[in-house]
Amino acid sequence: MNTEDLIILYEDNHIIVVLKPQNVACCPDESGDDNLFDCVKRYIKEKYAKPGNVFLGLIHRLDRPTGGVMVYAKTSKAAARLSEQLKSGGFEKKYLAVICGTPSKKSGTLENYLRKNSINNMVYVCTQTEEGAKFASLDYNIIGEAGGLSLADIRLHTGRTHQIRVQMAAINAPVFGDMRYGGENAVKGKLALWAYSLSFPHPVTGEKLKFMAEPPLEEKPWKFFHIDLKA
Repeated sequence: MNTEDLIILYEDNHIIVVLKPQNVACCPDESGDDNLFDCVKRYIKEKYAKPGNVFLGLIHRLDRPTGGVMVYAKTSKAAARLSEQLKSGGFEKKYLAVICGTPSKKSGTLENYLRKNSINNMVYVCTQTEEGAKFASLDYNIIGEAGGLSLADIRLHTGRTHQIRVQMAAINAPVFGDMRYGGENAVKGKLALWAYSLSFPHPVTGEKLKFMAEPPLEEKPWKFFHIDLKA
């Protein structure tokens, strides 16, 4: 990923908010592929002619196939404060997802316990007493329907690995393109999951910040729905 391709939504001395492309990792991983984290570091180093290593704090993550809004910290103080806000519920993260079918309830809260199998990198719904079980909670609201698909507005209360994908598949409404968790109910294509809104207090000034970005509206299946983030 080239720094020329980086889409910056906001930047100051403490934080940088960028748009993560789909199918690009948000940080270095075992694949060794180029990633957004390293791209942002290169951008900072080039723009400000910084000598030596550039500090950048990873605050939260998005799955590789998921696109949308991400914030990184440019100072250790900002990283520590943002990380604490994330743990204490100071972040509000909202997603749009095109799902296959329509849930029996058009809106609701999903609460499950999830566990991750690190061998196959799969996450499963489990019981509270199973080893490695972590509580997961989200709210969803169906805001559109078209051609056997539904558009869901989702607010995360916890940030578990693959959480939206696993919890929606558990109610037989997998995310479009999610062949990993959707099984026979999934429709093949690019994963239609997008982090469209991120809100949090600025780590230094305390000002409430909110950043929004539309999914790729010209692509399937997004183009089947009317999406207006200002509404």
